[in-house]
Amino acid sequence: MSAADAAAPDLGPQPADEERHGIWQQTKDNVRSGNLGVLPVVFGELAIVLYFSFTATNFFTASNFVNVVLQMAGVTMIAYGVVFVLLLGEIDLSIGYVSGVAALAVAEFQLPGSGHDVAGWLAILIALAIVAAIGLGQGTVVAKVGVPSFVVTLAGLLIWQGVILKVLEQRGVIIIEDNWVNYTATYYFSSTVSWLIAAGITGLYAVVALGGIVGHRRAGLSSSLGVTVAKVLGVAIASFGTVAICNHATKPTACPAGTPLTQTCTKPLGLPLAGLLMVVFLVGLTYLAKRTAFGRHVYAVGGNAEAARRAGINVARVRILVFMISSLMAGVGGIVLAARLQSVNLNVGGGTLLLDAISAAVIGGVSLFGGRGEVRGALLGSLVIATIANGLNIGGYTTGAIYIVTGVILLLAVTLDTIATRLQQRSGR
Repeated sequence: MSAADAAAPDLGPQPADEERHGIWQQTKDNVRSGNLGVLPVVFGELAIVLYFSFTATNFFTASNFVNVVLQMAGVTMIAYGVVFVLLLGEIDLSIGYVSGVAALAVAEFQLPGSGHDVAGWLAILIALAIVAAIGLGQGTVVAKVGVPSFVVTLAGLLIWQGVILKVLEQRGVIIIEDNWVNYTATYYFSSTVSWLIAAGITGLYAVVALGGIVGHRRAGLSSSLGVTVAKVLGVAIASFGTVAICNHATKPTACPAGTPLTQTCTKPLGLPLAGLLMVVFLVGLTYLAKRTAFGRHVYAVGGNAEAARRAGINVARVRILVFMISSLMAGVGGIVLAARLQSVNLNVGGGTLLLDAISAAVIGGVSLFGGRGEVRGALLGSLVIATIANGLNIGGYTTGAIYIVTGVILLLAVTLDTIATRLQQRSGR
């Protein structure tokens, strides 16, 4: 041993080493206990994008990226509400036609010459108030009377489908003319504004994340600066990358007079308002679920309703509010879907909308057994479903093939959730 070595004191593990060891150990523990988070979904989405990039013509283009964002926006909004219901270990089968009721209400109240035509923004508020009342009624029957949510919402599915058919069976189609409504799915920000939005999202996330570190350290709690910086960089890459792609997107448009017939004219797009709305609701609902007493109560009731009741939580109130959130988000999704078509018809709220919304939440890692999952899982799951549908459509596959592939992925997600639940029970988590 040299004199320098003998003189150097043994300081033990350094903070950076401890931080790296803690992160690595936590990762190993999470894998062993089945707590994989959203990693399987992220890797699955990357694999799907790579596959279609080589097999589907024009899939990996800026214009198609914007198209995927618009395709998934309505389903994602509905899936956000599904997350809260699943966290309770309940189910809401009425969300498809509840979204249709909201779309129908907006179309009816904005219709010029109808006798009750109002401004588009007011029509949106009225529609959301209607579906919130629907959620209040259904949640009350579940929480106060004790009827299983499956039965209550199945009845709601039939009732609200009947309401839509009753109103539209004579009229067929209602055209949505108000820009306040249509812009939710058809408006694009300019290039400059899109960059400012990306900068604002990144900056706001950085401030919140760094504020969390300061708060933890003032309270004497450990926090990983490296992980926080990595998250901020991830948000920055996602925000600016999305805007960069959207700003390169174009869509066909009418050519000016005198343009040669062989020339194709296009119009530049930008960040769609529907994409920003998904982010706004994601942030708001994530805060509600993770940073408020109500959110903690939702997880507690979903984990063990009886233990939550004994701890002083008003279980019935939590259930009612969750069903209101589910219906409210279904209404938001229904309005966005109607705005994309700029009309409502007899099929509004039908088709695979219900299954797609529930599948998005489950594929995104929200447990069917309650008490586990995050709002962001709905966004990721919806992205997977939209990417698969878009890629298969471009590749010329039939609708049947799309259903089969989506069903297989849903089955794999539920199987993974079941295995993860068993591993967590064994590990005592």
